Amino acid sequence: MSAHTQKPVRVLVAGLGNMGRSHALAYHNNPGFEIVGLVNRSVVPLAEELQGYTIHPSFEKALAELKPELVSINTYSDSHADYAVAAMAAGADVFVEKPLATTVADAERVVAAAKQYGRKLVIGYILRHHPSWVRLIEEARKLGGPYVFRMNLNQQSSGPTWETHKALMQTTSPIVDCGVHYLDVMLQITDAKPVQVRGMGVRLSDEIDAKMYNYGHLQVLFDDNSVGWYEAGWGPMISETAFFVKDVMSPNGCVSIVMDQNAKSDDIDSHTKTSTIRLHSAKTGADGRFAKQDELLNMAGEPGHQELCDLEQAFVLKAIREDLDLGRHMQDAVRSLSVCLAADESVRSGKPVDL
Repeated sequence: MSAHTQKPVRVLVAGLGNMGRSHALAYHNNPGFEIVGLVNRSVVPLAEELQGYTIHPSFEKALAELKPELVSINTYSDSHADYAVAAMAAGADVFVEKPLATTVADAERVVAAAKQYGRKLVIGYILRHHPSWVRLIEEARKLGGPYVFRMNLNQQSSGPTWETHKALMQTTSPIVDCGVHYLDVMLQITDAKPVQVRGMGVRLSDEIDAKMYNYGHLQVLFDDNSVGWYEAGWGPMISETAFFVKDVMSPNGCVSIVMDQNAKSDDIDSHTKTSTIRLHSAKTGADGRFAKQDELLNMAGEPGHQELCDLEQAFVLKAIREDLDLGRHMQDAVRSLSVCLAADESVRSGKPVDL
């Protein structure tokens, strides 16, 4: 059947926070999908296009009554695994926002269910659909390892953004919440296995639980001698100096994403927009000087946050219709989560964690 005569995939969207609303718009605007309902515990303000859809308070009831073919899970992290498994058992494919779960055992349980029921499972690693990140990964792979990965995303947040951060920190620390994206990038660049993780963190605010920290830093060691660090801090006290570092070094040179100097750290589009890729070769000539100048790859026409969500859901549709093999994608999701959770454990114990 040609694409335009295929029936749209009937989707139930659970969770109407920032990501859930964006994904709902992506489904609404893609003729390959038909939204059968939205799920949220409370009624929330929605974009005009979404106001015609019913908001159901109960996920279980909506799943049983609406019988969707795809369930999009954008709720808080602690419900991801149970909702995903329930959806697959009920006959639906699943898109789940990252992190896949809050424990490695739960993440493995979801992947096992996808295999058992023969369902598609796509995890919301939005950077996989971003042209600049795709290019960064490609150029870094060309350089060859061992690698040094230097990554961060610090957010000087206030107002509603800080409120969102505090809500997230009821269950998840910043290095786990955002770290899974950047670990996923590292895992796409190196085929090596992560073997040891170290972490440290500090609580810089009385507005969060005594056992939570809003600044964290992890170091990860791979079995090919590659190393990486990732840093994440959230809150009104966080510095904007060097808040966006995306850098990969190898014996043959380095590749970096260079940010527009005027970008603000709490602007959601600047988390994904990248502007320029800088490529430096370590090659030198007979005189010992560099053989060639750095290359600046201008990544014009960068997608914003909503366009990325549109691209991500177009990938979900393709995975379903073309029966894509998502094995490596699921493996990377479990591995990136296990590294970030090990970092969190290391923060709390003060000891390195062997994977």
